[in-house]
Amino acid sequence: MQILVVEDERRLAEALGQILREKKYMVDLAYDGRDGLDMAMSSIYDVIILDVMLPKMNGIDVAQNLRKEKIATPILMLTAKDQISDKVKGLDAGADDYMTKPFSPDELLARVRALTRRQGEVVMDTVEFGDLVLNLSTCDLSCGDKSVHLNFKEFEIMKILLGNNQNVTTKDDLIVKVWGYDSNAVDNNVEVYISFLRKKLDFIGTDVEIVSLRKIGYRLGVKKDA
Repeated sequence: MQILVVEDERRLAEALGQILREKKYMVDLAYDGRDGLDMAMSSIYDVIILDVMLPKMNGIDVAQNLRKEKIATPILMLTAKDQISDKVKGLDAGADDYMTKPFSPDELLARVRALTRRQGEVVMDTVEFGDLVLNLSTCDLSCGDKSVHLNFKEFEIMKILLGNNQNVTTKDDLIVKVWGYDSNAVDNNVEVYISFLRKKLDFIGTDVEIVSLRKIGYRLGVKKDA
């Protein structure tokens, strides 16, 4: 899951990023409203954590602009203020939930989980395609009684491919979702991890394969002779 944190207090932003990354979320940080809006407009995020008081553009305006552009990403708005009128302004601007600073890490994580459930996220233990099973808790990929463990990036790539079923996932999408919005990763990084995954698919003997579409991306398929 990809989360954008827009917070001008850098120490707080880094702390929020650390809390979320420890729970295996992919996190990007923005330190002013204008950069936050530009990043959020990409529509790659599952949740946006947005401070109200920001330089260049405040959080209320960021939320309003996103909703005007039909960006429906759930927004959790943060503020140091606790007046009802401030909360109403945030919610009317398009925020889905509101938290007053200071707050506990547990409350933050609970609210993020609640927002993703509202978007229709189904909490599952496994994702399957053909005879292939990905365990979301253990990061193990299995076929029948044979399994192999995936490292973090292998797991994220396979989860994205499985989530897209047989639809094409571009290399650019994989770079942004797995390495991050501001990453220096290039196509070759994706190709290396796809190669790792193909070897592991061969190892467990699955009929599922990763199909390359030249200059486009990848999708899952089933071997023709299976």
